[in-house]
Amino acid sequence: MPQPLMPKATAVWLIEKTSLSFEQIAEFVNMHPLEIQAIADGEVAQGIVGFDPIASGQLTREEIARCEADPTARLQLQESTIVLPKQRAKGGRYTPVSKRNDRPDAIAWLLRNYPMLSEAAIAKLLGTTKDTIAKVRDKTHWNSANIKPRDPVILGLCTQSDLNAAVAAAGGSLTPPPAEDAA
Repeated sequence: MPQPLMPKATAVWLIEKTSLSFEQIAEFVNMHPLEIQAIADGEVAQGIVGFDPIASGQLTREEIARCEADPTARLQLQESTIVLPKQRAKGGRYTPVSKRNDRPDAIAWLLRNYPMLSEAAIAKLLGTTKDTIAKVRDKTHWNSANIKPRDPVILGLCTQSDLNAAVAAAGGSLTPPPAEDAA
């Protein structure tokens, strides 16, 4: 059964502004009638500001009047007409400052081991830019002399499942690259 928004605050408002019975209010907000009585007596919910269910579209004045006239009637929650905002498009991935210097190493590793990955896929996977990827590929990156290809999963820049999904989407083999020599 759907429940109204902020049930205690709604109960406070219904107690203060209507002549509904404790049982009617309790059933509407999914609380026990004794809790409603305690709210009315000021023992519970002190300091809670009442929440108007009419203004929020959960009830109509006619529905309240109908239930005030008939103590056996029960309040019916109105269908919500509130349109929730769409999910925001996922932006760039945040990389902690301590790991930002590891990105070029991860880019070099991906370029060497998974050449079928597009720049867009690498950029999304590591949270970097196509420009940085191009500079690492062309060896024009400002720190090219110190870039050593290292696995981005081990560096903590992406998860193994994200890497596998990117490689699979690019149509590549998911076999792990050969182990690197410890020279």
